[in-house]
Amino acid sequence: MIERIWSGQSALYLLLLPLSGLYGLITLILRFCYKKGWKKSWRAPVPVVIVGNLTAGGNGKTPVVIWLVEHLQQRGLRVGVVSRGYGGKAERYPLLLDNATTTAQAGDEPVLIFQRTGAPVAVSPNRSEAVKALLQAAPVDLIVTDDGLQHYALQRDFEIVVVDGVRRFGNGHWLPAGPMRERASRLRSVDAVIINGNGQGQGREIGMSLQAGLAINLLSGEKRPVQSLSAVVAMAGIGHPPRFFATLRQSGVQPEQEIAFADHQAYQPAQLKALASPTQILLMTEKDAVKCRAFAEANWWYLPVDAQLAEPGSLNLLERICALVKPSA
Repeated sequence: MIERIWSGQSALYLLLLPLSGLYGLITLILRFCYKKGWKKSWRAPVPVVIVGNLTAGGNGKTPVVIWLVEHLQQRGLRVGVVSRGYGGKAERYPLLLDNATTTAQAGDEPVLIFQRTGAPVAVSPNRSEAVKALLQAAPVDLIVTDDGLQHYALQRDFEIVVVDGVRRFGNGHWLPAGPMRERASRLRSVDAVIINGNGQGQGREIGMSLQAGLAINLLSGEKRPVQSLSAVVAMAGIGHPPRFFATLRQSGVQPEQEIAFADHQAYQPAQLKALASPTQILLMTEKDAVKCRAFAEANWWYLPVDAQLAEPGSLNLLERICALVKPSA
């Protein structure tokens, strides 16, 4: 229902417009207070790069964070990552991730980023505290924040916004009548705009696509071409599950069933075991897999995806970010 409202296919958004007006007013007042210095914000001693979005829901932000961290690491930079840790609940914050950290503690996206990149990751609702924890724990040249575009208590040196190339901004209204956290005009003040689902992009936009890798078995680690899997039941608990199902079909997989869960869904073993019979394959996203490894079955697989950013925009983006880092004395 919410997708129909936000996409403009339902007039029910009219009932929510008063709440949207209130949300928008509070958002504008808060940003104005930070801009004027009436509310305090903190500047880190190293450059901070925000990867965020203007809308609620999955836009492909986490694959962009992974792409950015990996490419900056390849250029010799020591990159740290901070996140709010949505979906997790730690005993204390800030929480520095290690190999024993669970998604119940840190949230699924921080654990996924930590496992994929090996970069130091810290989570906290107060992102400044997460940055300070990283700086105390390890030498870091640059901080990438997973989300946090609207977290103005942390000053930033570079802002990247990821936009869904198909859904764009829906009906254009603030939450909850629409998907907007901020108005689309905010794009004029950010440093880079990445369009997920547009291979080339237009104007100053950088086109991006998601490329599927080999399917991986959760228990054995075996890897296979995803199109070699048969009798597939597909599941996704991400911001926009249809994108994952579309990726499967584009990769040559026609699922027998497609099951969508809420973003950051907390799974129970019996709940997932009931989805596929022993003769079927339960195929999920990598974000789901980090929550399910502890109780995975032999017929459970996941499909990792990697962000592919168009050149020359992607190269220019990396060069601009690298230029923020001061040479070592």
